[in-house]
Amino acid sequence: MMAGAAAKKLPSARALLRLSVLVALITIVLKTLAWHITGSVGLLSDAMESFVNLASAIFALMMVTVAQRPADQAHPYGHHKAEYFSSGFEGILIIAAALGIFWAALHRLFVPQPIESVGWGVALSVLSSVLNGGLAWVMFQAAREHRSIALEADARHLVTDVWTSAGVVLGIAAVAATGWLWLDALVAMGVAMNILKEGVQLMWRSSQGLMDQAVEPEVLVQIHSTLAEFSHRTIRFDHLTTRRSAQRRFVDLHMHMPASWSLGRAAALRTSVEQALMAAVPGLRASIQLLPSDVEAHFDGPKESD
Repeated sequence: MMAGAAAKKLPSARALLRLSVLVALITIVLKTLAWHITGSVGLLSDAMESFVNLASAIFALMMVTVAQRPADQAHPYGHHKAEYFSSGFEGILIIAAALGIFWAALHRLFVPQPIESVGWGVALSVLSSVLNGGLAWVMFQAAREHRSIALEADARHLVTDVWTSAGVVLGIAAVAATGWLWLDALVAMGVAMNILKEGVQLMWRSSQGLMDQAVEPEVLVQIHSTLAEFSHRTIRFDHLTTRRSAQRRFVDLHMHMPASWSLGRAAALRTSVEQALMAAVPGLRASIQLLPSDVEAHFDGPKESD
């Protein structure tokens, strides 16, 4: 009960993304200042990623706003897939930032520069990481509660930013301890590769969502478990297909029953099954076609000639 009550108090997706925009602005200031006073290319790479965080949060806020629009005549299934555009766009920005960081670090590798005011630079970087890490933790919780891929993508990006900052701080510490200036550029290149990996993964996930991917395995198990409660020697279900669209999940299936049943009795049972499915799986929309027990549906049309 306590966990459920806590979950209901989580901020909305739009509220968290507004907060993400604010945090991105603050971290841009902190990290840019850290780079300015130290001259570290690693901190420069960290600051560049914060600009990506800002653009991503703004676009995610726009797409979540679109996704929450009700279904209309032109979009009878709603606008939920708009969130996939958000995660895909964020993936593109992350990849662009990674390439920019790698190029800057490659130049600095051959033309190393001394790092100054290390203490202040590290302190500012750590402060920004604390802000990003705290926000990411809340966003992960809310992403599970709201089933929002836009929130999850933004949270994952923030976590990547935290690891980026940790790597940069490690590089600066290594330079301070050894005097090897090239370590700063080498760490920045490693950070760029890590960011690139995150961007590719986000783009892959968004593409799979746009391609009507099936529901999660645990959701499918719940669907079959619910249908089993209604199964009988005179009632059976088949041709079950599922898909997910951001916060929404859809299931279509056939329900076979005796041909002697009245239409009213069959429709009443179908309504009960649909309501049970939607109660068992939050965000599910169930569509059931009624068929007599001795009738099978055929989906294979005539084959097209080459």
